[in-house]
Amino acid sequence: MSPDVDLTVPLPGRHALRDWLLSLDSGLFEAAAERKWPAAQPVLPRLSRSANHGVLWFATAAAVAASRTPRARRAAARGIASLSLASVAINTIGKRTVRRHRPALDPVPLSRQLKRQPITTSFPSGHAASAAAFATGVALESPAWGAVVAPIAVSVAASRVYTGVHFPSDVLAGAALGACAAFAVRGMVRTRG
Repeated sequence: MSPDVDLTVPLPGRHALRDWLLSLDSGLFEAAAERKWPAAQPVLPRLSRSANHGVLWFATAAAVAASRTPRARRAAARGIASLSLASVAINTIGKRTVRRHRPALDPVPLSRQLKRQPITTSFPSGHAASAAAFATGVALESPAWGAVVAPIAVSVAASRVYTGVHFPSDVLAGAALGACAAFAVRGMVRTRG
């Protein structure tokens, strides 16, 4: 097993690409924090909290399955299976392998910050992974339901930067891993035509 990677400890020697990427990531985070988002204020912090522990996705799966079509029920089940695989992978391997402190909240307006801050490491974003896994899993089974769920998933992922709990790269990496989890589930259980 490889040793942990701590993104907060500078490596000896020059690492121009790594330093540039981390600087870009921090710059994008600060730009997002300083930007005014009037339409997002009443929505994104609540949406971010509602996705804790997969609650939003379980409720969404129940709503999709309630449409009572076989395809919708399969889409809901595939979404939950994808979410489960992504959560296990992120929480047992991802967050324990790559250690990264969460962003400093100084540039984020107090009204946007979550009342209860996460205590886990920052990389990758578990919320973004769950959102992407669920939405991708649903879309692989039912593109129509996937189109309904995708904007919610994107909003949850964006909410993590908006509320100041993740850097943009944490969210992108989490979303990519979540989508991969959905395709892994598809590899184990093929979608129906």
